[in-house]
Amino acid sequence: MTILITGAAGFIGHGLAERLLARGDSVLGIDNMNDYYDPTLKQARINDLSERFGDRFSFSRVDFADHQALDASLGQVDIRAIAHLGAQAGVRYSIENPRAYAQSNLVGHLNMLEVARDRRLPMVYASSSSVYGGNDTLPFRVSDRVDHPISLYAATKRADELMSETYAHLYRIPLTGLRFFTVYGPWGRPDMAVWMFTRDILEGRPIPVFNRGEMKRDFTYIDDIISGVVAAIDSQPLDDGSLKPGGSKAPHRLYNIGNNRSEQLMDLIAVIETACGKKAELAFHPMQPGDVYETHADIDDIARDLGYAPTTPISVGIPRFVAWYRQYRDL
Repeated sequence: MTILITGAAGFIGHGLAERLLARGDSVLGIDNMNDYYDPTLKQARINDLSERFGDRFSFSRVDFADHQALDASLGQVDIRAIAHLGAQAGVRYSIENPRAYAQSNLVGHLNMLEVARDRRLPMVYASSSSVYGGNDTLPFRVSDRVDHPISLYAATKRADELMSETYAHLYRIPLTGLRFFTVYGPWGRPDMAVWMFTRDILEGRPIPVFNRGEMKRDFTYIDDIISGVVAAIDSQPLDDGSLKPGGSKAPHRLYNIGNNRSEQLMDLIAVIETACGKKAELAFHPMQPGDVYETHADIDDIARDLGYAPTTPISVGIPRFVAWYRQYRDL
């Protein structure tokens, strides 16, 4: 049987497909290959999977926000679980292009819930640490209030959680939402800080540092993230009326998935400088709309329930990314 991954050409989607295929699963990946960032990188990820895993990986270029195209792409494939990782990503871009988020993150999420309902399939889906908004209580806990988002992206991700709660309640579908915290690593995204800082340092350009560097993030290495996603796929929430993380009595649970430590932005830059063998030129900017000062994941729930235990500090993960970046860019 096959595991369906949406956003398979994306950073986390590629990493998840790689892990599942390596252990012997078959994967059907779908992605609309939009140009939010360079589609060449997305195609390179798909090529990597196809070349290494052959017929056990199949791919369909389709927009899951188009329910007719989605249904046609799935056909009679015997799917045993869904990993819904596709979305319109990016906090800042949601200010520039809000309709893209309504279409992909709201309509698209509803379409995937309908697939799960029609086929009676468990689904793991991507939420985000952005749902915590301006929460100033650290570390962020799944039990914290999340009804004051400060970006449209965050609002759509919280809406996804609420729609999922409704479907779990009405149709008893096993659903797991994962609130990702600042994922980085090989095959990462060009719109994320680790990629941009590495690129600009190696090219001798100033790197943009917001809020004069007075920011902290729970940077989480891709391999650790993937271990958590796989554990969630392999263990569905029970429909036994028990209270789940996130407060649901339906078969719906929410987990933070992060590194359980918050790193100073300037410390991250120093590690990238060392890995690049070159000092950064810093260009300081004010805080950006929609950004938060600090993120820090409480991972007690996912550690207890799924055995999640991140092991990769930035001192290890950043050099791995920089080495991959040099190879990918032929530097």
